[in-house]
Amino acid sequence: MRTQRPRDASPLAALSPTESARLMAVIREAALSRGRLPLPTRPVIGASWDRMLRLGLDPDHGRAPRPLGLEELERRRRQTRLAEVLPTLRDGLLEAAEAAAHLMIIADAEGRILWIDGHRGVRRQADGIALVEGSHWAEDVAGTSGIGTALAVKSPVRVHSAEHFVSAFHTWSCAAAPVHDPSDGRLLGVIDVSGPAGTAHPTVLSLVTATARWAEGELRLAHSRELEGLRAVAAPLLARIHGKAVVVDQHGWIAGVTGVTPRERRLLLPKAPYDGPVWLPALGACAVEPLPGGHLLRVLDGEASPGTGPAGWGDLLLDVRHPHRWTLTFTGPSGTWIHELSARQAEVLLVLAAHPEGRTAAQLAQDLFGDPTRTVTVRAAMSRLRGRVGAVLAHRPYRIADSVRIAVAGPDHPADLLPHSSAPAVVRLRAQP
Repeated sequence: MRTQRPRDASPLAALSPTESARLMAVIREAALSRGRLPLPTRPVIGASWDRMLRLGLDPDHGRAPRPLGLEELERRRRQTRLAEVLPTLRDGLLEAAEAAAHLMIIADAEGRILWIDGHRGVRRQADGIALVEGSHWAEDVAGTSGIGTALAVKSPVRVHSAEHFVSAFHTWSCAAAPVHDPSDGRLLGVIDVSGPAGTAHPTVLSLVTATARWAEGELRLAHSRELEGLRAVAAPLLARIHGKAVVVDQHGWIAGVTGVTPRERRLLLPKAPYDGPVWLPALGACAVEPLPGGHLLRVLDGEASPGTGPAGWGDLLLDVRHPHRWTLTFTGPSGTWIHELSARQAEVLLVLAAHPEGRTAAQLAQDLFGDPTRTVTVRAAMSRLRGRVGAVLAHRPYRIADSVRIAVAGPDHPADLLPHSSAPAVVRLRAQP
């Protein structure tokens, strides 16, 4: 997408809703034809449009998958943790949505709408664009929208009028924010306020974002109560154990320890079920015993662990295909665990994967910052990363452990590799054919 020399986009914000919608339509048409844009789009919108163009999505109608049946819709409503905070979401949004002649919408992590409430007249209008319970609003179905784009970038997003990729939605404005499960970081879905573009107000995004954080706070309190209950169960058990042991909940959060001091509050666990000893990045080989709401992990210091192979043996997959979400997956004889990476961790692991011989702190500083003197920052980042993935990393020099095989899953287009990274090593990798 080519743009003219960057110009101040503030005139767009100063226009009336009708005028700004008209100008956005002109910008969108220029983007679809790969022409020169009269004003640059907002980065989140331009990146979404590029994704839709690569997908070949119909810019007039999008896709029209079948909505969920009532039975499947009810099943998803029962299983989602969003149901636990539904009263909180309604308290935070519904009154404001109705007052503005808008709708409050709650969708799951796949973009399926689970609940809609709000202004009755606007609900009838929403029926005309399939904005109904059970419909699918992921980006690859409905194009750039509050729901789909917030899911794609995992950040709050406002999409106004012709910023929607699909022209059928240009009379609408929406603001959405993702909601995560604090117990495991999993994306639960998004909350959204949508309505006629002519009556939309930009501050609605702040309200939606604050309500999403409020809901996550409620879930965090619920998880804390569950962890306290597990601590009550764990305390007498750990008091009788001679050796090293850790009690964790189902998500790896530590409820009690004896004989060992983990560097993190949460351990990475293999996917259940557990069949015999398991190897954990932070502890090594462990025997696992079930507890109500969690597990007792007995560290097998130096003991043989049938079938687990040498410490750290297994395969790593560094997945950097998505522009905003990166994961490290370990697979070994004792199971599989997945760690969601920060942008810095993804950069470090990408560099180490490209240099199996290893990198010194100075070399990593050059790779990441273009400045070999920033070794203190590098050592701090490596310490945090080793606290999470432990024995899969070696040091002196920093490298992937010899007993681990690593593969990298990158994006289809090399230019899309960690698109927000300015690390010199990543820039060089983007330029490779």
